Amino acid sequence: MNKMNIAVCFGSRSVEHDVSVISALQVMEAVEAAGHTVIPLYISRDGLWYTGAALRDTQTFREFNPMGKDIQRVILDISSGSGDIWGWPIQKTGLFGKLPDPIAHIECVIPAFHGMNGEDGTIQGLFEMAGIPYASSGVLGSSIGMDKIAMKLLLRGAGYPVLDFIWFTREMLESDREAVLERAEKEIHYPMFVKPSALGSSIGVSKVKNREELEKAVDLAASYDHRILVEVGIEHPVEINCAAVGYGCNVETSVCEMPVSSSDDAFLSFWEKYLRNSSTKGGQTGGMKSLSRVLPAPIDGALTERIQKMTREIFTLLDFRGTVRMDFIMDQNDVLYVNEPNTIPGSFAFYLWKAAGLNFPDLVDRMIEDALNAYADKNRSVYAYDSNILSKVRAGIKGSKA
Repeated sequence: MNKMNIAVCFGSRSVEHDVSVISALQVMEAVEAAGHTVIPLYISRDGLWYTGAALRDTQTFREFNPMGKDIQRVILDISSGSGDIWGWPIQKTGLFGKLPDPIAHIECVIPAFHGMNGEDGTIQGLFEMAGIPYASSGVLGSSIGMDKIAMKLLLRGAGYPVLDFIWFTREMLESDREAVLERAEKEIHYPMFVKPSALGSSIGVSKVKNREELEKAVDLAASYDHRILVEVGIEHPVEINCAAVGYGCNVETSVCEMPVSSSDDAFLSFWEKYLRNSSTKGGQTGGMKSLSRVLPAPIDGALTERIQKMTREIFTLLDFRGTVRMDFIMDQNDVLYVNEPNTIPGSFAFYLWKAAGLNFPDLVDRMIEDALNAYADKNRSVYAYDSNILSKVRAGIKGSKA
């Protein structure tokens, strides 16, 4: 692959901001190892954009200083096909106000966001409008993959097994709290999981076993999102994950993994996912790669093939691209359910690909290649349609003036 200017875009206004920083630092190392030029593109918690060498260092984000050394505030030129990054504020020079040269030019973006305002289709829509190839799922897949309610409804409609669930809004909870709680108890029963619909990393998620816990859980979930999901909390669940990478029908799957919880109910909290095996002496966490897991998962070949097949099918159905991790859950009767897709998984699930014989730099190259293929495919579509509609409404517009 030709060497390119690759922007790794991360951070943003999200409760998973810090997890995004970890994944970004990991992928930037892989991009550089693949021989590409890395352009850090950090979006702060207040939505401002920055670049600079200091954004390659974990220490920078512990107490982020936008005026720090080797940090520059920037804006992205969203003119279609530009890909230029400009220093902010833009200082025109010369007698006729000539624009300065851009400080960097992007050929492809690797979004390393987790959660809202980045993984949910918002930034993907920006890159679509700006005409910049990007190595993640598109607007459709990203938005559906982020919203647990929409995702489960779609997968159920497509014939895939999902756990029974109900959903409600913050407004419903506030207007008739008792009705919401009684419906959850009647239709789902204890134990149950209560989750914000559009969030990841187990933030705001609670497993509840009685009314008192349910009361607290719905309030917690509603503090993070206005749409809340309540689903069956199966006893002694087994989680099995599988990653996929590709575009269109050209999809490959990784080996399967079995994450291991330190608790009896196998609920993987934020702490277990990101902090359980991190250093207690100031060292940085390894992100999802540090999670305790059995790899490959100790399951038979038939179940492995079934999970990989479903992963490929759902990847294609939801128009995913880049690398996606599909999470499955199995109950005590060995019944398998699709839990959820992660369109930008923690650490890009590179540990799954490494076990499958694909190292992180090669995974990055594959993601970039898929991004370029998707961009070229989009440009094959027709975006113009000749019509005389404007000439026909011309008289009507004049006639509408007062």
